[in-house]
Amino acid sequence: MIYYSCVIFLFGAAFGSFYNVVGLRLPKGKSIVSPPSQCENCHYQLKPLDLIPILSFIFLKGKCRKCGVKIGAFHTLIELFTALLAVAAYLKFGFSVEVFVAWLMISLFAIITVSDLLYQIIQDKILLFFGIPILILRFFSPLDPWWDMFAGAFFGFGIFLLLSILSHGGMGGGDIKLYFVIGLVLGIKLTFVSIFLSAVIGLIAAIILKRGFGKTIPFGPSIAIGSLLAYFYGNNLVDWYMNLLM
Repeated sequence: MIYYSCVIFLFGAAFGSFYNVVGLRLPKGKSIVSPPSQCENCHYQLKPLDLIPILSFIFLKGKCRKCGVKIGAFHTLIELFTALLAVAAYLKFGFSVEVFVAWLMISLFAIITVSDLLYQIIQDKILLFFGIPILILRFFSPLDPWWDMFAGAFFGFGIFLLLSILSHGGMGGGDIKLYFVIGLVLGIKLTFVSIFLSAVIGLIAAIILKRGFGKTIPFGPSIAIGSLLAYFYGNNLVDWYMNLLM
């Protein structure tokens, strides 16, 4: 198990690095293949040693090798959390169909976190790219009952569509469609838990960032965190809450 966890961590970090590129470039209509990555300050073309996920940032002390300008830790954190979540999914589900559902959802969240934080965009093509295989895999790793995936999808989509209508467009279209995909993974009960947790996390983020009413903050990262908590711990949270009521 330790061996597989280490291998999955390395692959997770590598995919996390790639997801950074996708989240950075795709919303701007740029190729995810070329040109090669470069320093935004001096335009130094990064070499393979500069692109090792997580380790390059540590060894270079968060600075460009050429000009020495400081590089933010944001993209390294995406690599780290993608790797850690990939391992967590493996430890929870083992090598099963469900672990691939989890890895797809983690990958989707990594990309939309980057694009939503930087550009406030969640692209339809990304949702389709991950949503279709998630839907297919759900038939091989069904919820109980099997139709719960559709109930969760339409529930999440419907709630956010209603919120968008009531707020006169205050909820982004990307968030609405994202919850359709999330509902396929979680089912109706855990989708409700996800919405609640996402709202709490979003409110805390708004308070920390001191954003008042009328000032928007990207909601995608809050949805990602809330949905992952619901996916991994949602049933435990529901059981804990129900025990409080008894």
